[in-house]
Amino acid sequence: MSSIYEKYDLKQVINASGRMTILGVSTPAADVVDTVKYGLNHYFEMKDLVDKTGAYIAQLLEVESAVVVSCASAGIAQSVAAVIVKDNAWLLENLHAAPLSVPHDIVMPKGHNVNFGAPVGTMVALGGGRLVEAGYSNECSPEQLAAAITPTTAALLYIKSHHCVQKSHLSVEQAAVVARKHGIPLIVDAAAEEDLQCYYQMGADLVIYSGAKAIEGPTSGLVIGRTQYVEWVKRQSNGIGRAMKVGKEGILGLTQAIENYLSQEKTTGAEMVEKMTPFIANLNTLNGVSARVVWDAAGRDIARAEIKFDEAQTGWATGELVQALKNGVIAIYFRGYKANEGIIEADVRSVSDDQLHTIFTAIEALLSGEKHA
Repeated sequence: MSSIYEKYDLKQVINASGRMTILGVSTPAADVVDTVKYGLNHYFEMKDLVDKTGAYIAQLLEVESAVVVSCASAGIAQSVAAVIVKDNAWLLENLHAAPLSVPHDIVMPKGHNVNFGAPVGTMVALGGGRLVEAGYSNECSPEQLAAAITPTTAALLYIKSHHCVQKSHLSVEQAAVVARKHGIPLIVDAAAEEDLQCYYQMGADLVIYSGAKAIEGPTSGLVIGRTQYVEWVKRQSNGIGRAMKVGKEGILGLTQAIENYLSQEKTTGAEMVEKMTPFIANLNTLNGVSARVVWDAAGRDIARAEIKFDEAQTGWATGELVQALKNGVIAIYFRGYKANEGIIEADVRSVSDDQLHTIFTAIEALLSGEKHA
C-alpha cells in the first residue's frame, strides 16, 4: 500500500535485478500470504510443526527428508555444523571449541568461493567449519577436488550459482562420485536454483534452497536430503540454529509456496523474451546503447535484456548511470555485475510492461541530460 511508503518515507522500487535479497527478494502469492497470517495467529508445538511440515515437503519432492530454515545462508551454516557435530551432545553445545581432531574441513572448488551478498566462507565458519579450496579459480576437476580431501575433511561443498566460475569446473554429479568414493557427504548450495529435485537425485546428501527466490515464499530456506543428515541439521536448533530460527509463519508459508510451485505453470524463457522485445527495441533507438537477449549463465531457463553502453557516446560511466537510476524518484535496480565492462542486465520477471516503459524513459532522460545527477 502506498501509505507504507509515505509513512516511513520509503522510495518505490522497480526491481529489474531479479530475486535479490537487497530488495526483499520476491512477492508471494495471496494464498501464501494467507497461510503466513494463519501461522502468525495460532500456536503449535514447534518440533511437531518442523517434523510434520518437513515430512510433507519431502513427500512432495520425493526425497528422504526436509526441514525449513530461516534462509539459505542459515542452511549452509547449519548443514556445516550438522556434518561436524552429528550426534555428539558435547559438540552441539561447544561447536567452536571443538578439538582439531574433529573433522571440520569443508572442501570446495576455488571458483565457488564467492560473495553472494556475504562470503560463503563466513557461513562455513559460523557452522564451525574451515574452508579448504580445491583446484584453481579457473579450473577444478574431480581429481583436484579429491586431492584436497584429508582425514579432517567433514564434507564437500558445491555452490550451484551464476556467481561461480562455470568453465572447467566439475559438475554436481562428478562431485557426488568423489564424495561417495571417500565416504563423506556432499552439500549443495542451490539457493536460487529452480529445480527442487535434481541435485538430490544427482547424489547430494544435503541440498539448500532459498525459500523466497524461485519458490516465492516468505523469507525462509529449505534443506532437503538424506534422513540422517537432515536430522543432524534439525539438532542445530539447540545449537547455532537458535540464533537463526525460523518462525511458524515462515515454516507454513514456505510449505504452501512449495506446493504451489510444483503445480503452477512457470514463466518460460521464451515468454520473457516476448515480454522484453519491445523494451529492447526501444533501447536500441538510443544513441550509444545496444540491447539484446541473453540467457542465464548458470543454465536456468531465464532470459534477460543485456544493455551495453558506449561510454564515449553516452558521456556516462556505466556505474554512475546505474547509481543515478537507483537515486531517481523511483529507485530502479538492474543486475550490475558487469557494469565495469559497460554492461548491465534487466531481469523482467518482476517487472510490468508499464514499469519497463518507465525504465526506458528514465534511461532516455539521463542520456539526454534532462535529469543528469
